[in-house]
Amino acid sequence: MAAEISGPDLFSVVVLLGAGVVAVPLFKRLGLGSVLGYLAAGIIIGPFGLKFFSDPQTILHVAELGVVMFLFLIGLEMQPSRLWGLRKSIFGLGALQVGLCGLLLTGVGIGTGFPVAQSFVAGAGFVLTSTAIVMQLLQERGEIATPQGQRMVSILLFEDLTIVPLLALVAFLAPMGSSQGGLQWINVAIGIGAIAGLVVAGKYLLNPLFGFLAQSRAREVMTAAALLVVLGSALIMQVSGLSMAMGAFLAGVLLSESTFRHQLEADIEPFRGILLGLFFLAVGMSLDLGVVAANWKMVLFYVVAFKLVKGAGIFAVARLLRSSNREALERAVLMAQGGEFAFVLYAAATAVGILDGEANAILTAIIIFSMVLTPLFIVALRFLVPKEKQDLEEVDIADGLTGNVLIIGFGRFGQISCQPLLIRGVDISIIDNDVEMIQAASQFGFKVYYGDGTRLDILHAAGAGRAQTVLICVDKAETILTIANLIKAEFPMVQIYARAFDRGNTIELIKLGVDFQMRETFESALIFGENTLIGLGVDPQEAADITADVRRRDAERLDLQLAGGIRAGADLMKGNAPVPGPLVRPRQRGRALSDETASVLPSVQSADAN
Repeated sequence: MAAEISGPDLFSVVVLLGAGVVAVPLFKRLGLGSVLGYLAAGIIIGPFGLKFFSDPQTILHVAELGVVMFLFLIGLEMQPSRLWGLRKSIFGLGALQVGLCGLLLTGVGIGTGFPVAQSFVAGAGFVLTSTAIVMQLLQERGEIATPQGQRMVSILLFEDLTIVPLLALVAFLAPMGSSQGGLQWINVAIGIGAIAGLVVAGKYLLNPLFGFLAQSRAREVMTAAALLVVLGSALIMQVSGLSMAMGAFLAGVLLSESTFRHQLEADIEPFRGILLGLFFLAVGMSLDLGVVAANWKMVLFYVVAFKLVKGAGIFAVARLLRSSNREALERAVLMAQGGEFAFVLYAAATAVGILDGEANAILTAIIIFSMVLTPLFIVALRFLVPKEKQDLEEVDIADGLTGNVLIIGFGRFGQISCQPLLIRGVDISIIDNDVEMIQAASQFGFKVYYGDGTRLDILHAAGAGRAQTVLICVDKAETILTIANLIKAEFPMVQIYARAFDRGNTIELIKLGVDFQMRETFESALIFGENTLIGLGVDPQEAADITADVRRRDAERLDLQLAGGIRAGADLMKGNAPVPGPLVRPRQRGRALSDETASVLPSVQSADAN
């Protein structure tokens, strides 16, 4: 009996995990992203596909915890000072986008013959962009910390905040006969009180709590406490009528300056990844293909109309606030979709009589299709719209430079490398292909020209053929080798001094014939280790001698590697692995088996004893 009861549950877990494991790598290999892979897998295994599941809403409610944990991790990266710095984007850009898109989408509903209340609810639900999808895509592209990514995060935060007044407006717009109609100000007060209480608890209780638990040195207790904080914050917000994700985000922000921040991040990350994938699977399963088939023309029309109208509103706001065409277009494509909070809003509207069951199902299908199409639109944007060229206003392009030394790349390494040359009065020319860095360098008294060192025409224009020495100071191994090859082939008499990324890069540069190479972290790491010895009480001269010995060993090992490959000379490195000894002591002493051996054995044993 127990096997019969537990069997189907285990089978469901295996199906869910299997669907994600198969679909996500396949879709990522095709360049479509993990989100679309999860959504497609959910449709296939759901009630309108292979029918492995009949009630995806149950899974969806559990999987929403993935979004909650994702927002907690984002909050950990948002120190209060940083969040305060985004206040203009959150309440300015966010409010402007939500307000304009809300009006436009409501107008679409009214213009196609629906009542004002239904049009407002449908449009307001579509305004609430999917936080899970946008944040996942930004993370995959490594753009969360960029200025463009931060602006989108700010808009998402404002949209999460608007769920409270939107739910209040739904209650206010309810038909007169509904017992749940009318604006319930007490609920708004409860929500504000919950936020204030969470802020106070986070400021005065969370750090002492984790400090006390850390003293127990029980890793599982710290993990349980991290989950308790995330889920407890989400529960408080949910009970108060607010967004669970907002509660988790606030908890993350309050812990962002805690000494336990990295520990919390490591504890929550595995749960976040699994549950967020489960959320996307459940969204795919929630798509009611029966309703879509019966109303496919309406669904198709409103998916296209809502996405186009919302995208146009987002683009207009971005351009109004002086974002570039490319950034405005990317933001429009990424955010022109409905989100998971629309399901909450539509359910509330159905409960008070604004929507009926069929309208709720149709609007839910529209939201899901808009979410499914977003990764496809991003792929299309990548192929159809080329990236904008960098704005080169107030930046001089390398042309006819005559410096005795040409420096390619002006990051941290190049900035330090040029100092001895400038102090000695050497005539140098500097090129880089990062406009923001060039503009920043000009504020500190440097003249840096725009130029890509991997292009031969730029090297000619930058004076590589006239220079005595070229310093390659870029930070990517393949770029370093590309530039070194070009200079060696085109300007064989020019000295090449190259920054090396690692040991393998160093070996390739030596084989190429550069005049000097230096691993970017080698000398600083040696000095770091030498000063550590001094700090431990070792005599400074002895520490210097040890460092010199390490330098000698490294040079000798590098020579062996040039001849015998990367694994040669390993014995010159000092490792910390224990030296193996005999497993058991011999039961009896060795004895000679011949007269010749007997004559040698006493002298060997005597030497061993000494």
